[in-house]
Amino acid sequence: MVAGSGGDARVTPVPPLPPLRFQPARDSAFRRELRARADAYLASEGKHRFGDWRLHAKTVFLAALTAGLYALALSAGSTWPFVASYVACLVAAMALAMNTLHDAAHSAVFRQGRLNRILIRLVGLPVGVDTDFWTIRHVHFHHTYANVEGYDLDTEPNPFLRQTPFQRWAPQYRYQYLYWPVVAALSLPYLNWYGDWLDRFGKTPVAAHSRLQGWRGWLSFLGWKLGHVALVLALPMWVLQQHGIGWGVVLGAYFVGQMLASCALVALILGTHWAEVEFFQPGKDGTLPHDWYQHTFYTACDWTPKPRALRWLGYWLGGLNLHLTHHLFPTWNHRHYPALARILAELAPRHGLVYRELGYGQLHASQQQFLRAMGQPPAQS
Repeated sequence: MVAGSGGDARVTPVPPLPPLRFQPARDSAFRRELRARADAYLASEGKHRFGDWRLHAKTVFLAALTAGLYALALSAGSTWPFVASYVACLVAAMALAMNTLHDAAHSAVFRQGRLNRILIRLVGLPVGVDTDFWTIRHVHFHHTYANVEGYDLDTEPNPFLRQTPFQRWAPQYRYQYLYWPVVAALSLPYLNWYGDWLDRFGKTPVAAHSRLQGWRGWLSFLGWKLGHVALVLALPMWVLQQHGIGWGVVLGAYFVGQMLASCALVALILGTHWAEVEFFQPGKDGTLPHDWYQHTFYTACDWTPKPRALRWLGYWLGGLNLHLTHHLFPTWNHRHYPALARILAELAPRHGLVYRELGYGQLHASQQQFLRAMGQPPAQS
């Protein structure tokens, strides 16, 4: 859910991006063997690629936790109990989104697409982002073109982070390795209150891919934005004024909660596309020199909590720590990622591909190294 924040998108509507092509993977031995092993895994376990009752139970638990914390916040009789329960509610809502909305955007929770779309909308309401635009940005652009300059909207040029060696340098980037947590914390508020509106006004490539065009798109967009405001701001302000808690406290707690939720999510997954990876620019003919499967290994990695006693963290992250695995199997529910990661670790070396599974300490160190490197002025040729 990282915001790209393109700085030039305010001026004129953005035309559709020109087609970009990977090398064909039809004859890829790795692709064939990977598909066969994944299918064999499902068959041997008697499973399907969607969510199961355990995933649905986790969903119910996180939804109940979010609702319970919301009710606790509304019944608070003083400022600090309200702030604590309200901020915790927004963090729980983000955890719910990580475990359900993300998979549903990839049609990986339910077999029925309609149920996935309903789940996306309901879970996205307390988070605040327009889920139609976020799904397009994430699935169509980021997943297809990870770390490709001009196509992966999560790495768009912006005044705060220099994320690729192809982007212009500015003096503030020298310090991005220090202030990046602030950018991470502001990513969700940015998407809610600025990025979504750029998309809606057609100032990014996202809107052209939306199923909801014209007045239908505007009605849907405004309806869900107003629904978000009513649920997380207007109703708490109205109820809590009876307890002497002013609107400023509610508004402040809202932004603190959004920033904490955003920082936690981004800090735990952002380095998966920064740690010892490669970045690409399309050739003049609109092609890249490798197939999509190779590209995924070049541009992402997995990380696992260490020691093993912390493996529960990956469970509550919705499997997003196994990020390379997720990119190779985006339409599979995250409950399968540990098994699929083991298959990848076995197959990749046979086909000359490097499967990287880091600890979080390694991921963070590589992330810092990357930010420092991108923060240095390019060598003059």
